[in-house]
Amino acid sequence: MNYTESRSQSIRRKTREVMVGTIGVGGSNRIRIQSMTTTDTCDVDATVAQSIALAKAGCEIIRVTAPNMAAARALKDIREKLNAAGVRNPLVADIHFLPAAAMEAVEHVEKVRVNPGNYADKKLFKEHEYTDAQYKEELERLHEAFSPLVLRAKELGRSLRIGTNHGSLSDRILSCYGDTPLGMVESALEFVRICESHGFHDIILSLKASNPKVMIQAYRLAVAKMTEEKMDYPLHLGVTEAGDGEDGRIKSAIGIGSLLYDGVGDTIRVSLTEDPVNEIPVAYQIAEIAERLWAGAQYGEPERFHDGIDPFCFKRRNIIEMDLANACLVSDALPPRVVLPLNKKITDAEACVAMLDALARQFRDNAAEAVLLRLEDAGEIDGMEAHLGKILSRTNAVFLHIGGSIKAVQLRTINEMIASRVILVPEQAGTEAVPEWLRLAQETACRIALSFEQITHLDDTAIWDVEKKLVAYGSTERFFPHKQHPVGCYRILAEKLKKDFNTPVPIWLRARKESMILASDNNEQCLLEDAILLGSLLCDGIGDLVSIENEKDPAMALPLAYNILQGAGARVSKTEFISCPSCGRTLFDIQSATKIIREQTGHLKGVKIAIMGCIVNGLGEMADADFGYVGGAPRKINLYVGKKIAKVGVPQERAVDELIAVIKEHGRWQEKQS
Repeated sequence: MNYTESRSQSIRRKTREVMVGTIGVGGSNRIRIQSMTTTDTCDVDATVAQSIALAKAGCEIIRVTAPNMAAARALKDIREKLNAAGVRNPLVADIHFLPAAAMEAVEHVEKVRVNPGNYADKKLFKEHEYTDAQYKEELERLHEAFSPLVLRAKELGRSLRIGTNHGSLSDRILSCYGDTPLGMVESALEFVRICESHGFHDIILSLKASNPKVMIQAYRLAVAKMTEEKMDYPLHLGVTEAGDGEDGRIKSAIGIGSLLYDGVGDTIRVSLTEDPVNEIPVAYQIAEIAERLWAGAQYGEPERFHDGIDPFCFKRRNIIEMDLANACLVSDALPPRVVLPLNKKITDAEACVAMLDALARQFRDNAAEAVLLRLEDAGEIDGMEAHLGKILSRTNAVFLHIGGSIKAVQLRTINEMIASRVILVPEQAGTEAVPEWLRLAQETACRIALSFEQITHLDDTAIWDVEKKLVAYGSTERFFPHKQHPVGCYRILAEKLKKDFNTPVPIWLRARKESMILASDNNEQCLLEDAILLGSLLCDGIGDLVSIENEKDPAMALPLAYNILQGAGARVSKTEFISCPSCGRTLFDIQSATKIIREQTGHLKGVKIAIMGCIVNGLGEMADADFGYVGGAPRKINLYVGKKIAKVGVPQERAVDELIAVIKEHGRWQEKQS
């Protein structure tokens, strides 16, 4: 099954155009930007005001929840008041449980979103065994319940979004497919087939999850399945319950950006637990990264290569174990290691030590497990061992960028103890000089890091002799000189290495002036691109050491690397939060609650806490969370341990304290260190 034209080039998937009011989605249209109001839909004036603010911020399609008939009827007044204000942006009614609300909403808005897991399905979270006949009966029941909306949408010229959520799959789907990406896809396609049976094709699909890996796999699988069934519907991308702040932006960039890099996606929504207006610039920046790649790609026939990575099922790439010293191993059984570029020469040893000491105090649990330094000319070799000794007293290993004038033979006298913790990076060495560096690794304790370009020109047997002393890195610093995008470059590298040897692969994100596709100094854009490049590879199982350069503030590269690793599910270094972005269904002030909970519990490394405005996606989306903080009634909170309710109806004023008490009861609490 294929989900993309090429895993090394950014070629946009061809889809049909679906009109949402006057806005075309898919086809040759640019990526469309969406968001959702967080007001009570029945408060028409507040919802209109927030919709106008979203439109002014650049939101092209605005979603409004319609959880009941009163809210569905309010959509009529909201549409009329927006028209009177000159705001023609199409509205989308968000429907979960009530077909009657959908039938009312479709009369007033340009598009209706239905959640297949909730629409016309009872949600009991019980497992059943279905015979073929019973399953067919269930599908016939769905057909009967959903068809009136399809027919009315067709008659009125509306569009529909079939929006599957990982957290709200029906009992039928869970019983037959499990809580899996395949279950998400089948849930959506059941409803698509009902639409097609009525000759209705104005459909957009989404398959969202709070876990970027699950979300990426679900969309890839959906495209592959649709291709098999000759479907070409556009896709709405999003990581649901992504959270707030940097973490929410990182998770969204990983999930959305990874798919856009592969040419998959037509409209996007960044779900942040913040004012929805804040989502719009983030979405535009992610979209611009992809659109520049799509526009800049120069290709004829798409390049295809045999890619051993299974895009539908995550598996970490197998590698040879490498010891960085002090019990710091690089291994596929361990999380990726973090390498900090200090942007300093080896002669700046005292400054390097001071910086590492300061970082150790500031980021107690997030250490620089190795550092990158520069050896620029032969005159620095004489005092090299003394400088390295000082730096190695603060970290496990040193990657040493070697200046172009330095030859491999000049480093043969390096002390064996020091050499065993040094990885030489002869970046400027031409392909003719690489064998000399390999020979140095073979005959001394040194290890070598070679680039994709250097390895490509080598005979495999030349590498085999030093396999256990070699790491290989790709290009993430600019448009790759061939046709590949940076992620594709690493995929090709991983495939080449897989043939005969499995050396570790570091992912180095280079300095902004070279690496930014957007060529910008905007910090948020830098963060988003780093998250896309690094997160995409980690979600493919590639990457054993990670490093992010930040010329303006090298120290901030360290927490960013750890945060991207956590966002991709590759390494846990702090509390994991799953928090929904809020909407008219939210039963408490989720933005302030999320901020307080993060402040009080953000030091609980390895603990996962779900903060959900209501139970629509609650139990499913927080299925692997340790603890849940879920709206049960207006300003009343239900607390969960896993999927089981621990406390019901806790007033919001006491709920955070009660959550901490529950965490303590289950032995997961730690006091915050000063």
